[in-house]
Amino acid sequence: MNIQWYPGHMTKARRAMKEDMKLIDLIIELVDARVPVSSRNPDIDELGRQKARLVLLNKADLAGEGANDAWVRWFRGQGVQAVKLDSRSRAGLKQIQAAVQEACREKIERDKKRGILNRPVRAMVVGIPNVGKSTFINSYAGKACARTGNKPGVTKGNQWIRLNKSLELLDTPGILWPRFESQEVGLHLALIGSINDQILDRQQLGAELICLLAERYPLALAQRYGDIGAGGHLVQVDGLEEAAGILEEIARARGCLMKGGQCDLKKAADLLLDDFRSGRLGRITLEFPPDEENTDG
Repeated sequence: MNIQWYPGHMTKARRAMKEDMKLIDLIIELVDARVPVSSRNPDIDELGRQKARLVLLNKADLAGEGANDAWVRWFRGQGVQAVKLDSRSRAGLKQIQAAVQEACREKIERDKKRGILNRPVRAMVVGIPNVGKSTFINSYAGKACARTGNKPGVTKGNQWIRLNKSLELLDTPGILWPRFESQEVGLHLALIGSINDQILDRQQLGAELICLLAERYPLALAQRYGDIGAGGHLVQVDGLEEAAGILEEIARARGCLMKGGQCDLKKAADLLLDDFRSGRLGRITLEFPPDEENTDG
């Protein structure tokens, strides 16, 4: 499944981000805890080479808890502060201030030596579309400072938000990068909703998700939709053709039928993808740190 999406406005947003880098001390990068590598924009590493970094594993409530902990350890092993976060329920927010101070410790010490005291840390909040930046900012500020939505592209421009005496945030639009280095990355981003659904074949995307679930979370579909596959639970799926057969079973189980009783596979795929994105299939992680196995499946 060949997936690429880079609307023109993202080029403008990247230029603005490059200019704003000179104004900040810290980059707070939100990633999706289900796909922490695929949801990191490699351009951020290039643009923010000299800046302190903090990674927030957002939507941690949708990912496996063991995998979340493994990713926090992995990022910290790379010298990057990391916090697991659920912006909607505010879980993890209390850890962020300490993580900001730790990430900016050298900067704060330099300021003290120069006699500069109590200057707020200025942080740029970055992330790909639909990773939850605006929800995070609103939850952290305790009020609606940034527009939110469940579709990519809600935040259109930059805005400064003063949270308290020690931290100011610069909200930025979600941007991708011109070409994904692998189709696995494109697939992961499509599955979590970071790519405009209107350009995707959602039926094929649903079949791709079934293949991933069969490999890593073989009971998830049966637990949600009833008897699926041989023996009442999904054991394995060999390719997209067999996955399409499973999608047909889901369509029948959920009454996704057209006139004449024919299965509406597009509707079934929409249902499956919505169930995955909302967590109704359970807590599912699609990427794991190097040398770590799936301990949540």
